Amino acid sequence: MKVSTSFILFVFLSLFSSSLLAQRNCGAMDYLNQQIQKDPSRALQLDAIEKNTQQILKKGLPDVEGVITIPVVVHVIYNTAAQNISEAQILSQIQVLNDDFRRTNSDADNTWSQAADSEIEFCMATTDPNGNATNGITRTSTTVTSFGTNDNMKFDASGGKNAWPRDQYLNIWVCNIGGGILGYAQFPGGPANTDGVVCGYQYFGTTGTATSPFDLGRTTTHEVGHWLNLRHIWGDGNCSVDDFVSDTPNSDNPNYGCALGHTSCTSTDMVQNYMDYSDDACMNLYTTGQKSRMRALFDPSGARVSLLSSNGCGNASPPSCTDNIQNGDETGIDCGGTNCPPCQTNCSDNFVNLTLVLDNYPSETSWELQNESGNVLASGNGYNGPGATISEDFCLPDGCYTFVINDAYGDGICCSFGNGSYTLTDENNTTLVTGASFENTASTTFCLNTSTPTCSDGQQNGDENGIDCGGTNCPPCDTIATPTCSDGQQNGDENGIDC
Repeated sequence: MKVSTSFILFVFLSLFSSSLLAQRNCGAMDYLNQQIQKDPSRALQLDAIEKNTQQILKKGLPDVEGVITIPVVVHVIYNTAAQNISEAQILSQIQVLNDDFRRTNSDADNTWSQAADSEIEFCMATTDPNGNATNGITRTSTTVTSFGTNDNMKFDASGGKNAWPRDQYLNIWVCNIGGGILGYAQFPGGPANTDGVVCGYQYFGTTGTATSPFDLGRTTTHEVGHWLNLRHIWGDGNCSVDDFVSDTPNSDNPNYGCALGHTSCTSTDMVQNYMDYSDDACMNLYTTGQKSRMRALFDPSGARVSLLSSNGCGNASPPSCTDNIQNGDETGIDCGGTNCPPCQTNCSDNFVNLTLVLDNYPSETSWELQNESGNVLASGNGYNGPGATISEDFCLPDGCYTFVINDAYGDGICCSFGNGSYTLTDENNTTLVTGASFENTASTTFCLNTSTPTCSDGQQNGDENGIDCGGTNCPPCDTIATPTCSDGQQNGDENGIDC
C-alpha cells in the first residue's frame, strides 16, 4: 500500500471504525483510541515514531542484523482454576510465536511470495528484574471475575500484576477478558507501566483451555504484531486508509473465517496474514514489508532498541560492577547488592545525586556537570531504554556548579514524547536543580555551602564578567565610568579592590 502522509490522520479516522465484532475481536485499536482520548499527546508520540520508522526504512540497510531475541514474562491472572493455565500451555504459545515469526510454522505455504522470516524470536525469561532465577511466569490469584481494556490486570492494586521493566521484557498478561475481546496490545511509545500484550486465557497457546477456532496461538501472534508496530491488514478503514506496509494488498474491511480469494479495493485480500481477523487455522504469514517495519523498532533510534541489551534470557552480558549501569540487585550504579562493593555513604565533601528520567527518545539526551571555571566534572550521553531512570552520585567540594542538559531534537524531555525529568538533590534530599521542559538546552547553577551568585554580593562569581556585573543575570559591566577608590571594584591600575 502507499504510505499515508499523516499517521495522526489515520489515528483519528480509526476512531470511527467499528469495535465489537461477532468473530475475532482484537481490542488494540479501541485501546489506542482510549489512550489518545485520555492523553492527546499520545497521537503525537505515535506520529514521531512513525516518522522515525519511515526514515529508518528509507536507509535501505538495517543497522541491526541477525536474529533478534526478546525475553518474555507471562503474568497469569486467575479467578478460577481453569484460568490458572498450565506451564505447558504457556510454552506452547511461545513455540507458536517462534514458529510464526521465523516462518517455520507447519502451515506455511507459497500463496504469497512476499511471505518472510521476520528473524525475531522469543524466549521465556530466566532472570527477573532483580537478577534472580525465574521460569518467566508469575501467577496472581484475583477476586476480579472479568477484566476489560482498562488495564486493571496490569496493576497489583487493581487485582492484577505489575509489569516488569518494558525496556528488558515483553510483558504478556493472560486473564479473563470480557466484552468479546480476544486480546489487545499497546503500540510502541505508550506508558511504561502498561506496555505489553493482554490475551484471554481461552485463546492462549494450543492446549489446555485454548478454544476453537482460536486455539492455535494466533491471537498472541496478532497482538505481538501490534506491539511491534504493525497495523491491521485493512488499515482500520476503507481502501484509502493504510497499514503503512507496501507489500500488503489494499483492503477495506477485516476478513473472518477463511475467506480465501476474497477481493476488495480491486485486489485479492491477504486473508492469511496474521494481522487480519481470520480464524487461527487460516493465518500463516508476515510479509517482507512487515518484517522491515517490526525490525525498525530495534534500530539505534528505535522505540524498542533497549531489548537488544536485555539480560532477561541470559542473552546479554551479565550485570557487573564496572558496566556503569544499576542492574542485577545493585542498590546504586556499580555498587551494593550481592556482588559489588558497598555504595559510598560517607562523603567528606557534599553528596549530590542526579536522577534523570529519560523520554521516549533517550539517545537525544546528554548532560554535563561543570565547576565555576566551566570545566566538565561529569557527563552522560548515548542512553537507550525509553522511559528508563538514570541515577548518578557525586561528591563535590564547597562551591558553585552548573548543570547543563541538552536535547538533540530540540524538544526537551517532557512532554511531547514522554515524561522525562531531571532532579539534583543533596544528602538531605533537598532539591538543588529540577526541570523537564526545555528546548535545545537548559542550564542551572547551584551552590554548596556558599551563597548562590547574586548581583549584589561584592564578588565575581557565577558567569559574571566582573564583580556583580555581566553574565546571564547581572547588568552589563560599566566600562565607561572612571575608576575610583570607593566603587567596590578592582579597576584602573589598582592592585586590589579600591587599593
